[in-house]
Amino acid sequence: MNLLIKNGRVIDPATGTDGIFDVFVKGGKVAEIGASLPEQYAETIDATGMWVTPGLIDMHTHLRDPGGRHKETIESGTKAAAAGGFTTICCMPNTSPVMDNEIVVEYITSKAGKEGVVNVVPIGSITKGLEGQELSAIGEMKAAGIKAISDDGKTVDNPSLLKTAMKYAKMFDLPILSHCEDLRLVGKGQINAGTHAELMGFRGIAPEAEEIIIARDITLARVTGAKLHICHVSTAEGVELVRQAQKAGQPVTAEVCPHHFTLTDEDITTYDANYKMSPPLRSSRDRAALIGGLSDGTISVIATDHAPHHEDEKNCEFELALNGIVGLETAVPLSLSELGEVLSPMQLIATLTINPAKIMGLSKGTLQPGADADITIIDPNEKYTIDKNTFRSKSRNTPFHGREVTGRVKYTIVGGKVC
Repeated sequence: MNLLIKNGRVIDPATGTDGIFDVFVKGGKVAEIGASLPEQYAETIDATGMWVTPGLIDMHTHLRDPGGRHKETIESGTKAAAAGGFTTICCMPNTSPVMDNEIVVEYITSKAGKEGVVNVVPIGSITKGLEGQELSAIGEMKAAGIKAISDDGKTVDNPSLLKTAMKYAKMFDLPILSHCEDLRLVGKGQINAGTHAELMGFRGIAPEAEEIIIARDITLARVTGAKLHICHVSTAEGVELVRQAQKAGQPVTAEVCPHHFTLTDEDITTYDANYKMSPPLRSSRDRAALIGGLSDGTISVIATDHAPHHEDEKNCEFELALNGIVGLETAVPLSLSELGEVLSPMQLIATLTINPAKIMGLSKGTLQPGADADITIIDPNEKYTIDKNTFRSKSRNTPFHGREVTGRVKYTIVGGKVC
């Protein structure tokens, strides 16, 4: 099927394109970009007043399959991704069984090919069972299709084991995606340490629990030459550690999640566990530093950390509730609402397209002719209220229900087909 997208503002950071153009799609590929292209033999979408961008990429998604299908399935998770404008998602390995061998990798890629409506890229675990004791079969998983390794949800506590993993990662040209928390410092903490935690009666999680591991992992990456990506950075000092590593020439990158640049610990005014996440919501100072890091390019990726949970796993005592929120369907409106006056459209779209594509080694994130026709069309001015009951995800764990936002995804196109 041929498709013509008319009169949209085409924003492609990979090529520096920003202007009003038509995009012609043929055979699942971008065929041509130009002004006033003919409409013959093509289905037409009028994108007047909208942004036409490369398909968005989320490099940090939890799909829960296998083992957690009551929370999310590959089918529901990819439909949630499409609803949020994401044409490619990278799924984390903390499934059950853990994605620590080629059999689980092949299960996910096969199922994604049958049930998924967007591209699914698997990320293998660093250690077997995420237990931090023995390395996973990294080479076999690379042959089966993984594009990175991570023990996300946990930190590899043993620095010697992580150093060895980094050597293997460099050998196989895989980035390490690092979840940075010293669990001995986290302890039984529930929200960010500080005056607000004390006033609310919560146990605090000190920011240095994150920063110590960021510093350690940057050091190990420098020694081994591995490509290091810091997941969901949340503290001002963490941003500065990444900034200094980059100034020293290290291939260190970082991501921030929409909830961390939108909310702070002071937004936790009740015991609603939809505000419980890892790392926790931090201070207003940290939030400002995260936005500053995005503005100056220190943080090059916005990632959702989409973490679906059944309502019973959140509708309980705050201390017992599981960490995390769904994020695929709220990332675009939150990013536009919170960052629209800080980042240019080109900067913002880069964090969601070409930047994650480069880190993950994906041939995605651009609209240049010949590229896969993965395309997202966004109305940057539409105002609406987030309603969790309309989510395509199986889970509803979000603190953003009822929040007024600006910016809505109108079309998600994968391989030339409208989802």
